[in-house]
Amino acid sequence: MNSDQEKMENKKLVTECRKLQESNFTIWNKKIVICLIVWYFFSFTTLFLNKYIVSYEKGDPTVLGSFQLLMCAICGYFHLKVPLGFLSSKKSNEVRQVVKLSNFTRALIIVGSLRFSTLVLGLVALWYVPVSFAETVKSSAPVFTVVISRILLGEKTSLIVNMSLIPVMMGLALCSAYELSFTMVGFVASLATNISECLQNVCSKRLLTVERYEVSHIQFYTSASSFIIQIPCLLYLVDFSKLYDTMTHDTNLVISIILNGVSFHIQSISEYVLLSQISPVTHSVANTGKRAFLIWLSILFFGNPITTLSWIGTATVIFGVLIYNKARNLSSNNNSSCDDVKHTHDWNFANKNSKEYS
Repeated sequence: MNSDQEKMENKKLVTECRKLQESNFTIWNKKIVICLIVWYFFSFTTLFLNKYIVSYEKGDPTVLGSFQLLMCAICGYFHLKVPLGFLSSKKSNEVRQVVKLSNFTRALIIVGSLRFSTLVLGLVALWYVPVSFAETVKSSAPVFTVVISRILLGEKTSLIVNMSLIPVMMGLALCSAYELSFTMVGFVASLATNISECLQNVCSKRLLTVERYEVSHIQFYTSASSFIIQIPCLLYLVDFSKLYDTMTHDTNLVISIILNGVSFHIQSISEYVLLSQISPVTHSVANTGKRAFLIWLSILFFGNPITTLSWIGTATVIFGVLIYNKARNLSSNNNSSCDDVKHTHDWNFANKNSKEYS
């Protein structure tokens, strides 16, 4: 009798979760679409300016990365003082959580360090390889997500998920083998960027959904901490007399760096809003679409020479990631029908039958 009652309760729970998920998507549909468009657009402008500054203006990646984080901290502080509804991860009538620095120090240092490493490694990659190749390598992120989850969280993935990674690895190998401008330094930097970004997204998602921090709080505190962490690197690597001379005589470089910093801020904060509103699987699919969009536009804008086999490799990677996302979704649904709702809304009644995404 008790078993039948539990089954009925579980069915009601699943039905209620699905209704809440569907209703919430309808409520936030417009906001999600706008954030997605903003994220896509400023991801391209940031990437375009990154490549332009480090390759054509011979800008220093360390200085560029530091200024991006400084702009994020400045703009993030402005959003803390002047909240904007579009950039809020909560409804306007909800009480904003007061963030105490003493309670946020550990998370701040971790995410700030990861933002620093992701930025610098990404800029180093762009210094050595074309934008299209760097973005193709970054598209292989699911492979690293599975490995990181297994090592750090002890999470075991199903056979269908592991099999879905084969096209990703094959496409990446094909693309690398036939990339005309391939360099090992650029390839390794792109792979390292993947690992750092995967860790950063996992930590950021936890802060937004489990710890319930606001987007503006995450943006300001992580950017400020990341900039502070980067100061020793600046003091050691940068020739400030040469930097001052360059900045005072090259107006075009200064304007490009400022525009790049603003663009990076909008890109990162719009992604945080998306992370707070959609599931990890949905974000992964959206990120795959963004990579394909950036690869296509970068080839058009920069005119990078690309072989037919390299095109096939790029398409294989993107197709493989879509298969992976589908396999991951099916595997998660088999384990818990309410998993997506738990991570998106953190409803207490769904915690019993949920397991956390990586």
